[in-house]
Amino acid sequence: MLIAAIVSVDPLDERLHPGTGAAFVVLVAFVLSFLAIRTSARLTRSVSWWPGGVESGGVHIHHLVWGICLMMFCGFLAFAAPLEAPWWHFVAIGFGIGAGLTMDEFALWVRLEDVYWTQEGRASFDAVVVAAAFAGLVVLGTKPFGLDDPASISGTAVTVALILGLAIICFVKGRLLLGVIGLFLPVFALTGALRLARPSSLWARWRYSRPRLERATARFSPTRRATRWQRRIGDLIAGAPSAKPTPVVGTASASEDDPGPAE
Repeated sequence: MLIAAIVSVDPLDERLHPGTGAAFVVLVAFVLSFLAIRTSARLTRSVSWWPGGVESGGVHIHHLVWGICLMMFCGFLAFAAPLEAPWWHFVAIGFGIGAGLTMDEFALWVRLEDVYWTQEGRASFDAVVVAAAFAGLVVLGTKPFGLDDPASISGTAVTVALILGLAIICFVKGRLLLGVIGLFLPVFALTGALRLARPSSLWARWRYSRPRLERATARFSPTRRATRWQRRIGDLIAGAPSAKPTPVVGTASASEDDPGPAE
């Protein structure tokens, strides 16, 4: 009877129903798990007493493995079982934790190598910011494409096509955050589509002449004040990249400044 009374308690109040309520639970779990695993990785990097990562038979098991397994398990439960509170809360929390663990190694998805503490590995932090912004807009109930009050079918189709086109331009220009936010708040998509592309983006490679490319390079120069502040904020949250690639587990030992891969 005591156990039944405990599990019948709704720890997050009746106002959180499946839908935006579940999305809120997933978002909070996602952000907290990312911060927790990133803190653990930074401790592994900087101190000797932290337990660090998991190895089996000399193979380092990255935490995205645990994240993928947890997301698959929670996703299956969400489809297979008619969940009531508080069980769907636990499943939503588990899915969010799995997503946080997985997105923290987003750069590994793309490069298929351990670049966690390199400059290329900063793509994982960028991906987490974009994912959190998208989820946050969903939780706030923002309507996609700014369609708070859809008009006719033809008018809606034109609006969706226009905003989607602007968002795609943002993506091709390397303005991912503006593109994602622009799907919900079109003024951001318009702003990103009109501004200079990142010099490494497809748009810059396809369309920019040399003078235009030089302007873009200067605009995104690491010496600019805005860029330095962005880098400092990223370093504060995610840790500063190493000056040299992280050694692979099983090869030569790492130095004190770079003790090896993330857990």
